[in-house]
Amino acid sequence: MTEPDLNLLIALDALLAEVSVAGAARRLGLSASAMSRTLTRLRTVTEDPLLVRAGRHMVLTPYAEELRERTQNAVFAARSVLRPSATELNLATLERTFIIRANEGFVEAFGASLIAAAAKAAPLVRLRFSPKPEKTSKHLREGLVDLEIGVLGTMGPEIRLQALFRDRFVGVVRAGHPLTREFEVTASQYAALGHVVASRREHTYGPVDEALAELGLRRNIAAVVPSFPAALAVAQESDLVALVPASFLINQPVTNIDGGVATLWAFELPVTTSPIAISQLWHPRAEADPAHRWLRQLVLNVCRKLVPE
Repeated sequence: MTEPDLNLLIALDALLAEVSVAGAARRLGLSASAMSRTLTRLRTVTEDPLLVRAGRHMVLTPYAEELRERTQNAVFAARSVLRPSATELNLATLERTFIIRANEGFVEAFGASLIAAAAKAAPLVRLRFSPKPEKTSKHLREGLVDLEIGVLGTMGPEIRLQALFRDRFVGVVRAGHPLTREFEVTASQYAALGHVVASRREHTYGPVDEALAELGLRRNIAAVVPSFPAALAVAQESDLVALVPASFLINQPVTNIDGGVATLWAFELPVTTSPIAISQLWHPRAEADPAHRWLRQLVLNVCRKLVPE
């Protein structure tokens, strides 16, 4: 009996994930011509074209779509078999890189504490933070990341999640801003100021605006930036008001009305908005992995220490 070439399974997984010969070649560190020859072999083995041209792009055939998740699971299982036995987790000798997909603000607020906690317990473990420009389950499904941190979106019913903490929006201005002389910021005062809004998709209307509208008020949006850290940077150097999650201020030079010297000043919003549930998400393939369980508990402990219930 002729045994199949299991190297083709790795290549197939990359091709189905990238839907591109060039993309699969980059993922596996191969040349485009070598990847093209591998696709030819896969087409022969499966007796299916797998990827076909559609205009300027490639698309998967129906059979390839059917194979995609099965292939991902098979590759993940094969890699798990070839790892050292995980029956007993020895953190002192655990040598592994965990990839955590999170936005820039989370990394600024929690990254240093997570790295320190991981290094103390498992000195050979490396944490690699991956950017999160959009909400998608692709990275978890394809095994490209170990954890996803953020607000739950449409991730699919199989994705596991655990709540880390509840966040809320606060207003932030520069130290010395006229607003800092107020004991309590009113809705009218807040709406009358200029505002900088963080939005990757340039959306300028949200829950705060809805709450203000109920009072017959409207914010003056002077600027839109792509991230909350960018909004803080603008507020620090202007008279604009930034709206950011409170957790983003953990490692920022910020104080509140009762604090001392700082470059930023935070205040509670004069309107009520719903709290923000921040969760960690993972694929069920990693559910029983002792090292992954340790990572999840580490993230939970650090987050709840910095943002107590």
